[in-house]
Amino acid sequence: MTLRAALPSDIPALARLWHDGWQDAHAAILPKELARLRTLESFAQRLAVRLEDVRVAGSTGAPTGFCMLKDDELYQLFVAPEARGGGVAATLMDDGEARLAARGHVTAWLACAIGNERAARFYRKRGWTYVGPFVSRLETSAGPFDLKVWRYEKRLAALGAPA
Repeated sequence: MTLRAALPSDIPALARLWHDGWQDAHAAILPKELARLRTLESFAQRLAVRLEDVRVAGSTGAPTGFCMLKDDELYQLFVAPEARGGGVAATLMDDGEARLAARGHVTAWLACAIGNERAARFYRKRGWTYVGPFVSRLETSAGPFDLKVWRYEKRLAALGAPA
């Protein structure tokens, strides 16, 4: 499977994939107010701001998944429903971890919505350790939105970061 840097022309398709995946995984378990703020346009805007930190699986116009980094955080990881179970998420996560290690991070972290058991199982299977709940300050069009989430961490030294 080939991964590539995201292009500006990918934004509409990636925003759709992210919006649909977010709604599927989170709409029933997170506050309705947050779900209303997570519009297709909001995902496109967030992609445009962080595009240089996004790697994509799939061809231009037809992505099957993406991974976005933010500082030492594996910030977003979404896979299209039709590609789930085919190794896309694992490949994107491996790439994200390698990119974080190459940036010199020894430990990476990610946030998981409380109640998103499918994602939590995947993270544990990939070697991430649950370290507890914390309040994440989410970016929204209405300003910051504080949400209690599960925090996972993974030591990256074995992946090439200095010990």
